[in-house]
Amino acid sequence: MEAIGVLLMWPANTYLEQELDRRFTLFRYWTQPRPREFLAQNSDSIRAVVGNVFAGADAELIDALPKLEIVSSFSVGLDKIDLNKCREKGIRVTNTPDVLTDDVADLAIGLMLAVLRRICECDKHVRRGGWKFGDFKLTTRFSGKRVGIIGLGRIGLAIAKRAEAFDCPISYYSRSKNPNTNYKYHSTLVDLASNCDILVVACALTSETTHVVNREVMNALGPKGILINIARGPHVNEAELVSALVEGRLGGAGLDVFEKEPHVPEELFGLENVVLLPHVGSGTVETRMAMADLVLGNLEAHFANKPLLTQVV
Repeated sequence: MEAIGVLLMWPANTYLEQELDRRFTLFRYWTQPRPREFLAQNSDSIRAVVGNVFAGADAELIDALPKLEIVSSFSVGLDKIDLNKCREKGIRVTNTPDVLTDDVADLAIGLMLAVLRRICECDKHVRRGGWKFGDFKLTTRFSGKRVGIIGLGRIGLAIAKRAEAFDCPISYYSRSKNPNTNYKYHSTLVDLASNCDILVVACALTSETTHVVNREVMNALGPKGILINIARGPHVNEAELVSALVEGRLGGAGLDVFEKEPHVPEELFGLENVVLLPHVGSGTVETRMAMADLVLGNLEAHFANKPLLTQVV
């Protein structure tokens, strides 16, 4: 394949970075001390951008790359890509759906169990020798809890399927009712939160879903309710979440994502009813390899004039 410039926006796993380097002329954006000068000097060489959950292709970057043909995201989410600008300029966009669904859904269930059964605190209790002086306090069961899901796409459905195995009644909120499921539909998020024990955020991040989990929703979920977020940090008003947890208006939270990653509110560190993860929903060897192969496959298909594997735009 002819030398084609690919701009990698953020450090990737070793396999993806090595394969991009082997197959293309790879530029590493995060290593550039003067990004604007770098883009100006290399704009005619870069025909593809590879982004992820931290950095994609905003309008400014797209305008700076007149030869850009495709943006391939190492992520299912597209919130770091200006899709309208890509459509306007005829730039193709791909992501990595399906391959990470199971891992993210597994982690959502893991967070529910970890928060309700205080698994992390139990581990600390044993490690610091506390068990010698008494048993750990009683926790709360997961089986049978009412699970409400925001967004019933691939990941939402996979979470619902797993929760059903624990005899959990499932309900959901989305822009429209899903005709292919018998799960109970709620037309408002507050109504959903009022009728579940565990609220799971599993929708795409858009301007409409930013801070969709606000103070009203948290109050509706209540002092025994649990919030699980495996989608994107900005779905949740983080300041309100901290207040609700500290004040006891919310029963607990399991969080894999945050508003300003990797920064996490320090007020959460001392709360035993909160489990904090470093955005590892798709973080298994198997899934990251599959995601990398999709990125590479989409790039090679594009430059070989073949159909894209997972085209979004």
